[in-house]
Amino acid sequence: MPDAANAPSDIDAMSFEQALAELEKIVGQLESGQAPLEQSIEMYERGAALKAHCEKRLEAARLRVEKIVVGASGAPSVEPAEFS
Repeated sequence: MPDAANAPSDIDAMSFEQALAELEKIVGQLESGQAPLEQSIEMYERGAALKAHCEKRLEAARLRVEKIVVGASGAPSVEPAEFS
């Protein structure tokens, strides 16, 4: 499975929202079962690269949020971010 380091340069330049939108489109196409096998494999590979890119962007955002969490005293502190 491709990882973000091996993603095509067009994926590397995408925002999280752009990559997610394309990934959702690919999932819909794959779920329809209408694409020929070879095209389905290519779409799956691109989807895997898009997924890795989205995960990388989310991790970067999580780390940024951790850096700006403000403690009870009002002083900035680094704490794990809780996403639920």
